[in-house]
Amino acid sequence: MRKTFRIKKPAEFQNVFNKHQSVANKYFVVYHIEKCEQKHFRLGLSVSKKVGKAHDRVWVKRRIRQSILELKPELPTDIDLLIIARPAVAKQSQKFVKEQIIHVLKLAGILKVED
Repeated sequence: MRKTFRIKKPAEFQNVFNKHQSVANKYFVVYHIEKCEQKHFRLGLSVSKKVGKAHDRVWVKRRIRQSILELKPELPTDIDLLIIARPAVAKQSQKFVKEQIIHVLKLAGILKVED
């Protein structure tokens, strides 16, 4: 995922937290705001030490990024997303992580529900 698709600065994280809409399930919390001047979505990740040691947290971040990359065509371009991983996601498979991200994004109304 390119750097232009990431939220890195603390002020940008804080902006999403302050003006957010949030949705959660057992594995993830998603904060999102709409930004009309953007040409593509941006993603911020937060994985706390409660998830595990450093290699476990990196593993979770990689799985989240890969899942979002696969969902990229279905995501709106004018949105900032923050995904916070909860400790229950620690030892889950890539397929499970992607299913849970799809679930929480559908709850948030970001992904359209396909019947």
